[in-house]
Amino acid sequence: MDDIQKTFPKAKVLNGERVRFEVAGGNYRLVAAFHFPAQATYIKFVGTHADYDRIDSLTVSLF
Repeated sequence: MDDIQKTFPKAKVLNGERVRFEVAGGNYRLVAAFHFPAQATYIKFVGTHADYDRIDSLTVSLF
């Protein structure tokens, strides 16, 4: 997670596997889950800032 934070300083680490990214100047949010042993990233949510306020970012799984 340190490397993600260094590469994307505006990203917010939510827990040991999930990170929230701001997209398009903060108008959109993207929640991604990382599975480091498999070197895989799973997109869990993409939506507007208002949509993000209505979800639980730690459990959402839209994709």
